[in-house]
Amino acid sequence: MASRCRRQQRWCPQPLTPLMEGPDFGVEDQEGYYKKESSWELIREWFRTQRNVPGGTAFSSSMSLYGPNVSPAKRQDLRLLLGVLGCPLAPIPISNNSVSRPHIKDIPLETSTAYYIIQQYLAATGCSKQQSSCAKNMYTSGMVKLVRCETEISTGKNVRTMGSRSGENGCFVLWQMSPGMWSLELAVGGHKVVAGSDGKIVWRHTPWLGTHAAKGPQRPLRRIIQGLDPKSTAGLFAKAQCLGEKRIGDDDCFVLKVAADRAAVMERNEGPAEVIRHVLYGYFSQKSGLLIYMEDSHLTRVHSEDNDSVYWETTIGSSIGDYRDVDGVLIAHQGRTVATVFRFGETSMQHRRTRMEEMWRIHDVVFNVPGLSIDSFIPPADIFVDTAQTVSP
Repeated sequence: MASRCRRQQRWCPQPLTPLMEGPDFGVEDQEGYYKKESSWELIREWFRTQRNVPGGTAFSSSMSLYGPNVSPAKRQDLRLLLGVLGCPLAPIPISNNSVSRPHIKDIPLETSTAYYIIQQYLAATGCSKQQSSCAKNMYTSGMVKLVRCETEISTGKNVRTMGSRSGENGCFVLWQMSPGMWSLELAVGGHKVVAGSDGKIVWRHTPWLGTHAAKGPQRPLRRIIQGLDPKSTAGLFAKAQCLGEKRIGDDDCFVLKVAADRAAVMERNEGPAEVIRHVLYGYFSQKSGLLIYMEDSHLTRVHSEDNDSVYWETTIGSSIGDYRDVDGVLIAHQGRTVATVFRFGETSMQHRRTRMEEMWRIHDVVFNVPGLSIDSFIPPADIFVDTAQTVSP
């Protein structure tokens, strides 16, 4: 049933551009058709309109994709929210091998300590008991609420805060199948983002930018590792470093760190946009052993024609909780994510910081869904056309 629905979906064929893990928008030409532009050029324009319009409300003359009842300002805010929080990816691939016991003499203390913390996490979630009966696939549905942006603009002498805190409710459906296959549909405020992976290619589709393929190594959806799939989370932190301890709320936590290496981030460069680093921190409760907070930071440098560089830093922090037993495995059913997009230059005192939030709640989790197959995760046809064109003879 799921695979048949996926095949019936209609996609708008458009030239592919790399998936930028940050805000993106689409703009209309004079005939009303949406065309592609660089993600970083578009977010720069969004910040410029926020600065120039009184009260921080940016308006556009273009009509909404979903009818005249959706204001241009609301549509732009939603695109920013969905671009940042809709389907971000983790910084590194998940290790396909089981988390093996390290040889103490061969690895640093930070790595061996992280290994035992992950073993405690697997035991706390019940995954250690499920080794012999691993789930082949997983279905998850839930609700989200996205809170619109607040933008802080600093000129070096004073700081202005603009924007509202009104929110939009939405829902999502997530399908997952080992190894590395997933499909996400997220709908909020009349906008819909569809993303997925067949285990080799990660892609995303939005109505305003069409279909995008992610560059670099195949990486997991961040939403999966924030408490929905403990085994994927353990695989992501398989080679983590333990940085020490930190208190999060009422919990003393161990802090684990993973980061993309230089070669991996260089593969994700796009035109003038250069990815500098992408790092993820996991906070595991010393008392319960569970993952209760996760934060990642993604820094990109954008070169301009006048040799001036502008930096964009996206930081996403997620509080994770309400763990419930689902077929013997503890799954997080509720959380709150706060994201900031920080723009600053190398020499200028001016900077802009935009803040947004997501509250999410899981309604249903089902393991081993009958009939779910690899056909359910086939990317759009134009993804394969682009891949064939870029492969060297």
